[in-house]
Amino acid sequence: MSPRAVDPWVRSIAGFADACTEVEGLARAIRACTACAELAAARRHVVVGDTIPGARLLIVGEAPGATEDAEGRPFLGKAGRLLDRLMADAGLRRDETSVLNVLKCRPPDNRAPTRAEAARCTGWLDRQVTLLDPALVMTLGRSAMSWAIDAKTRLSDVRGTVHDWRGRRLVASYHPSAALRFGPNGEPHAALAADLRLVAKVLACG
Repeated sequence: MSPRAVDPWVRSIAGFADACTEVEGLARAIRACTACAELAAARRHVVVGDTIPGARLLIVGEAPGATEDAEGRPFLGKAGRLLDRLMADAGLRRDETSVLNVLKCRPPDNRAPTRAEAARCTGWLDRQVTLLDPALVMTLGRSAMSWAIDAKTRLSDVRGTVHDWRGRRLVASYHPSAALRFGPNGEPHAALAADLRLVAKVLACG
């Protein structure tokens, strides 16, 4: 059975999130969250995300790493620097892009989010998307793709395509950490660069 179906935190968080009518109030609620006791006990910061008013592009990653936990902002480490460079190469500006994660707290040892953790944080993320109202959402990595599309779907089968999603457009791609892991000549790096160019093209066309 899905954690979403049996975990009382999932419904509670969705209710708290839906009651928030503006981005800053939602951010305060997220920072107070202790639904995942292991993560809440170890975190230095709750990484709410970079929420840019009026941004047409929203990028969703997996979870904060050590640097992000220390600084309180998403995508600041090596993966973030690569993302910034590839965005710039595609003609996209990080300072004009909202950036969030599926999880708001760092998992121990940078492990992948558990299904229960992702289910609990989904209420926060869904409400952020609604309030920010971007024209296009780009997911980076399997966890973010699973949140937006389907956990059973292969990322390689859905990337490189513009999807209709919740009244807006969506592009799924690899996480920049995968691009770093396989190197500059690896498939994830090339795919991520191509997908960012696709995003830029879609946004330029309105």
